[in-house]
Amino acid sequence: MSEAAALMDRMYHRQRHIYDFSRKYYLLGRDAMIAKLAVGPGGAILEIGCGTARNLIQIARAYPNAVCCGLDVSAEMLDTAQRAVTQAELAERIALAQGDATLFDASSLFGRSRFERIVVSYALSMIPYWREALAHAIETLASGGSLHIVDFGDQAGLPSLFRIALRRWLAAFDVTPRLELRDALAELAATQGLSWRADDLFRGYAISASIARPLVGKR
Repeated sequence: MSEAAALMDRMYHRQRHIYDFSRKYYLLGRDAMIAKLAVGPGGAILEIGCGTARNLIQIARAYPNAVCCGLDVSAEMLDTAQRAVTQAELAERIALAQGDATLFDASSLFGRSRFERIVVSYALSMIPYWREALAHAIETLASGGSLHIVDFGDQAGLPSLFRIALRRWLAAFDVTPRLELRDALAELAATQGLSWRADDLFRGYAISASIARPLVGKR
């Protein structure tokens, strides 16, 4: 077991049982991101850092003709995710696998090397080597595919005392807002001929971002 996997298992050994109930009040922007995925029939969606599969279940229901896959480094979270997927009667449509976001082999885990949509929801802020995870996710995009991210933002528009308290609270859970996310997306887009955008949500409490690979043969 990797150090990252062991850390996540320790953190979520008990939290996973109340994760969805508690997080719905402050993991903002997830449902809006799901609504914008617009994947076509037969398209494949991968969530990196799928946790309890809350998002994947929503995705599977919103896009009934899509192939849905979830990756997480934590075996504890995946155990909870599998139970949730089975309870939702979606076990035949959602495939789950354990893996590191920076180096997973999609072909061996899911039987496919590329995805039309990749989702990372409040996970980059917990991945130590988040830039490598971002680059690897982009490598796994199919032609014409897009990566969608929602996470904690810079909170620049929030009252300073609230911002300080929020940062301290997040740090207690090893969560670090990726303030350089825009720069990282711009650099990757410039070097690989991709398009990207990023928008602040709720006065900077969160950030919603995407980066897209052009369809081969089209500009």
